[in-house]
Amino acid sequence: MGIFELELNGPNLIQESERGGSAKSLFWPWAGANVSLLALSYGAFFLGFGISFKQATWAAIIGTTLSFLLVGFSSLAGKKSNAPTMILSRAVFGVKGNILPGTLSYLIFVGWETVLVSLATLATGTVFTRIGNIDNNLALVLGFVLAVSLTIFGGVLGFSTIMKIQKWLTLTTIMMTALYIGLTISNVNWSSIMAIKDGSNQAFIGALIFGITGIGLGWVNAAADYSRYLPRSVSSKAVVGWTVLGASIVPIILVIYGSALAGSSKELSDAIAMDPIGALTALLPTWFLIPFAMIAVLGLVGGAILDLYSSGLTLVSIGLPVKRHVAAAIDACIMLAGTIYIVWFADNFFFPFQGFLITLGVPVATWSAIFVADVVMRKKPYSESDLFDNRGIYGSVNKKSIALMMIGTIIGWGFVTNTFASWLSWQGYFLGMIGGKSGAWAYSNIGVIFALLIGFFGHVLLARKTIAQQESV
Repeated sequence: MGIFELELNGPNLIQESERGGSAKSLFWPWAGANVSLLALSYGAFFLGFGISFKQATWAAIIGTTLSFLLVGFSSLAGKKSNAPTMILSRAVFGVKGNILPGTLSYLIFVGWETVLVSLATLATGTVFTRIGNIDNNLALVLGFVLAVSLTIFGGVLGFSTIMKIQKWLTLTTIMMTALYIGLTISNVNWSSIMAIKDGSNQAFIGALIFGITGIGLGWVNAAADYSRYLPRSVSSKAVVGWTVLGASIVPIILVIYGSALAGSSKELSDAIAMDPIGALTALLPTWFLIPFAMIAVLGLVGGAILDLYSSGLTLVSIGLPVKRHVAAAIDACIMLAGTIYIVWFADNFFFPFQGFLITLGVPVATWSAIFVADVVMRKKPYSESDLFDNRGIYGSVNKKSIALMMIGTIIGWGFVTNTFASWLSWQGYFLGMIGGKSGAWAYSNIGVIFALLIGFFGHVLLARKTIAQQESV
């Protein structure tokens, strides 16, 4: 398959003749998807939990690595059976029952690709407004066209194009980000940073969970989409290792450096809360603003490309009778409409929409843990023909898995608070058990951890015999 050829594979299994490469190839798509300057702003968000720089550093390292370990283990499913993630999930929920987690995943993908392209567009507008002599709407249109074009180009053409684009996006963005660090490192004030006192254990856990949910957890439902072209003979340890390394190394460095910048200046930290990308330009000389805009757009687009590709695969996997590239084009139209609305028409849409995505994140966390538990428990590849037959060994609907996902979601929502929108204030209904919505645990969002634990250990208990029976056939 050539670099700019349209990928014709969709939710089908990849043929032996098309499988190739090594686990190292997974480094580039995951690095490209997570090299965004938004990670610098996350450093300020970590400190916002009331923790010290040292605690923020550990929260970034542990939270990011743990979340991408889930992605790495999920990638093993693609190597084993060479199918997309949301097709392999049918083995857990049933061929038709998987429509539930598939729909949730689809909403997450489309939501995040819209948010990332919107942020890229808004960041461009912020940069050009500071430069001056350029109309704000023109600047927004330039950013919009660049971000949308790259996202649609990679997401619709598919795997081969993505693997090549992500490599160059990663290399370019890393070099330019290193230059940004070089230009701004003089703003780091270590005496101010070290003067920040340690926060409580609850605050540290809150930052840790933010790292898990905000950086890596949302990629579990896409992991096998990029490992399914690998030969089955590839080392499983290498698949997990290269996925975790590629996805984690840059975000960890950027979050730590972002924490240092935010800890050095309360003014910058406050500005980041209002404008995560644009606030970072305040430290830059004017001559670097155009390159900064390019970094912002390319970094955000790297994630949007993977989201668009996987959203197309997911849409087909839940039953839309079209080719993958057609589904990706449909998603691109939704993304276009959403981005235009957020950038040019909405006054207060972005934060409620973020709240909507976080709300979906709890059931997705439960699904992620269930799916990873299933991957770890299976010693044999999935029965490939039965993934497409609701009368096969995986059945039509697995009521146990769906019930477990609902339990994890209900308990998870009960232990999280969501301040992004008033209509989400109903969450946190179990927090009274640990101090209430204004207590020490109120903003730790520990419900995400409960959702993960319930999903993982619940599936181990409920599915052990079923998996043994399936693998004995």
